[in-house]
Amino acid sequence: MATTERDNEQPCLPGGLIPLDQWSMPDVSVHKTLRAGFKDILEQLRSGLTPESEAFESLDDLPSLPAKKLKRYAPEPDASALASAILEQLEALRQQGVHNRQVSFIVAPPFSGVPDALLTLPARVIEPPDNLLMSEQDADRWWDEQLSDDDWVLPELANFWLRHRSGLHLLKSFFARVAMDGAGRGIVACSSWCWQFWVRYWPEIHVGPLTLAPLDSERLTDWLDFLARGGNGRSMTARMTNDGHYVLPPKTDESKEKYSCFTQDLANAARGNRGVAHAIWQRALRAKPEENADQDEDGASKTAECWVVPFDQLSLPGVPQGSGQQAGIVLHAIMLHSSLTIASLERVTGIAGAELKLLLSRFLRADLIVQDENTQAYRPTALGYPSVRKYLQARGFSVDGF
Repeated sequence: MATTERDNEQPCLPGGLIPLDQWSMPDVSVHKTLRAGFKDILEQLRSGLTPESEAFESLDDLPSLPAKKLKRYAPEPDASALASAILEQLEALRQQGVHNRQVSFIVAPPFSGVPDALLTLPARVIEPPDNLLMSEQDADRWWDEQLSDDDWVLPELANFWLRHRSGLHLLKSFFARVAMDGAGRGIVACSSWCWQFWVRYWPEIHVGPLTLAPLDSERLTDWLDFLARGGNGRSMTARMTNDGHYVLPPKTDESKEKYSCFTQDLANAARGNRGVAHAIWQRALRAKPEENADQDEDGASKTAECWVVPFDQLSLPGVPQGSGQQAGIVLHAIMLHSSLTIASLERVTGIAGAELKLLLSRFLRADLIVQDENTQAYRPTALGYPSVRKYLQARGFSVDGF
């Protein structure tokens, strides 16, 4: 059998790293447009409006997978394995002459896993200062102390600035040093939302950004199968709860079974975002199929280790109805900075603390955001992210390109 490009890919980083300008959305499934249920989900995401009380809700009464089985069949990705794959990719790109920067700049959408991966590398971690409001001179001095000759990583650049007249100098100084190859040897992860703001604010930025290849249907299927196989190397069987069509293991040329287009729909709904796709996948798994589901053509009873509920039986979190302009301002600020405390939100939005608390409480109840127990900062959820992005885009806010 001939070796394909996919056969040589890192299973934990399908498609590898690519130049940022080569990223594109996964293809849309023809079947998707014909499926009324999934169409409803898209309409929900398009409008971004759901009743205030509606967070994530399963529209079926099938039992969810027990936590132990969910951990077995849809485990969280291994951050250290992703870090090793990133290093191998960077080295390969250097050998190909595609990447020749001393500082590797990886722009990725939220929930990519890149920040957590960088934290596992044996390199010094550069953390943001407590005070992000600095003069130009203070920012230069701060970076002089941080950037030396050793190897370093910066897990999330979005944490190093505030959208405030005094909160931009740290990143201005940093971008200038990276562009001039004057920042030593390091790897930077930058949220796609932070990046989108800065390339519009400062178009002169030239740092040779890379990004993760988008997960199309085939790569997403392979990646979910890779996660499920874990340490034992055995593929999982996953079938649709309504018609028994297969989702996993991946389809091969020898496969005779009927396959669902679920992963194609999932890849498109998540816009190729691995973290969002993984979160929806976890919520879609069930312990058993519907009682009246179709039987196999040979009449044999259905067998699978877990079952997958159709998209039309899932309801993702949505932005509450009646949310005004301030809701968009707050959600946009959180996206730009990845996470913000109430104090920082007051500073960058100009909205008073009492009003912010009312808005944040609605977003928390809707499962759009969570509050970090350690930092007390608010950040988006993977399941709520598609709705937030649609909501902001529909209201004219600048959104990321992913």
